[in-house]
Amino acid sequence: MKNILKWISVLFITTALGIAQDVGEIVAVPDDTTNSLGIAQEVGEVAVVPGDTTKDPGLKPGDLAPSWALMYAPGKFEFLKNWTVERNLKLRKFMSQPDRYPVVLSFFATWCVPCMKELPHLENVYQAYKNEKVKFFLVDITEATRTGENENSPKAGPFLAEKGVTIPILYDNRGVAKERYGAKTLPRLFVIDKFQIIREARQGFHEGEDLEGELSALIDELMAEDE
Repeated sequence: MKNILKWISVLFITTALGIAQDVGEIVAVPDDTTNSLGIAQEVGEVAVVPGDTTKDPGLKPGDLAPSWALMYAPGKFEFLKNWTVERNLKLRKFMSQPDRYPVVLSFFATWCVPCMKELPHLENVYQAYKNEKVKFFLVDITEATRTGENENSPKAGPFLAEKGVTIPILYDNRGVAKERYGAKTLPRLFVIDKFQIIREARQGFHEGEDLEGELSALIDELMAEDE
């Protein structure tokens, strides 16, 4: 019943204020998952990827994180398995990079307004941990969604640089990782442990939540785990 009332409130607010925009519909939706501490998450603001007919696999804490290989510069690729793999398996470059790292992964697009609210908080956490054994990546799906109303969206690299965001960007230009992780709404944040297990899965930007504090606490916990 509470969720129904939330949806009615959202529909009323978006109609009254004209929140549906030409960069993808922006709504507040109930999150039916819990965070890594078992706490039910409240309403989050999301941007819906227009025209996305792919199926959301419904990834949740405890699931194996799908593998990916994503470009970070022309002809250069980053791999999830460089940093985390299942137990009893070796990292992709175990001879030169033998240590397992937790991975913080956030899907975004430059047309996504809630993403722009989340990014400063992620940047603050990144600055605090950038010299520690944890990896941060932003997965850009701007090009994969550059159609219709999003046709004139700015390119991610220069756009984020202007905003002072320095987290490494991975370019999912064909939307392969987007589909594997079910990023049909943005932002979509995943925290993956040293054994390729999803430990946190967040949808949307949650106004008023202590994202920086909660994320920092989880990172500390994951870094301390034995390999």
